[in-house]
Amino acid sequence: MTGFEAFILGLVQGLTEFLPVSSSGHLVVFQTLFGIVGEGGLVFEVAVHVATLVAILIVYRERVRELVVGVARGDPSSWAYTGKLALATLPAVVVALVFSSWIERSFASPVAVGVCLLATAGVVWTIRSTLPRATGGVPGWSVALAIGCAQALAILPGISRSGTTLAVALALGVAPVLAAEFSFLLGTIAVAGAAVLHLPAIADTQFELLPVAIGCAAALVSGVGAIVVFLRLLEHRNFHIFAYYLLVAGSGLLVYTTLRS
Repeated sequence: MTGFEAFILGLVQGLTEFLPVSSSGHLVVFQTLFGIVGEGGLVFEVAVHVATLVAILIVYRERVRELVVGVARGDPSSWAYTGKLALATLPAVVVALVFSSWIERSFASPVAVGVCLLATAGVVWTIRSTLPRATGGVPGWSVALAIGCAQALAILPGISRSGTTLAVALALGVAPVLAAEFSFLLGTIAVAGAAVLHLPAIADTQFELLPVAIGCAAALVSGVGAIVVFLRLLEHRNFHIFAYYLLVAGSGLLVYTTLRS
């Protein structure tokens, strides 16, 4: 992997992890174009995902500090919020453990990615109607579980984690800013957990440090920028515009795959 390829992949990861266009689907596409396969690619992918985790912690540092201090002091609201994040994480854990082999095969299928991108387009489009009506407070326990189920679906390449979790939260009445906060903080647990699960596979893997460092830097900076854009689009109620891109991207990938076969 060259430094340029690492920069592009890091940029793609940082932008697509938070914007509702599916980072996993885009990484599959770009890694295929660059011919990056094998365990070295796994090391890079885990590293840039961790970089996006850091981006979340930077943007939401005050909220994270508030939760950590609150939990340490025994604050009931902090414990409840943290518990809801833990509950919402469970569906993805179950799906990852039960369907791991099937999920891995889906990452090798451009057709599956294309179909999932189109599905995400439909989900993101629903935000156009649900966002104006979403005025509720912090997610309750049942809503948190529903958001977690949406995150579990996003394990598939082409299904956007940020897009699906936000769409479900808004549909269930959670106000946009609070829905985004819960989605992103939930994402830190998902990314950290995935990184830990991959540690045995990458522990003895040889890789070049420089491309990984370049990719992480690109993912971190672009990730922070993507979160800011994400929140501004919510504020201005233009979030559904990503559905157009997803429709083009999914259809284009399916057409390309069909013509190449």
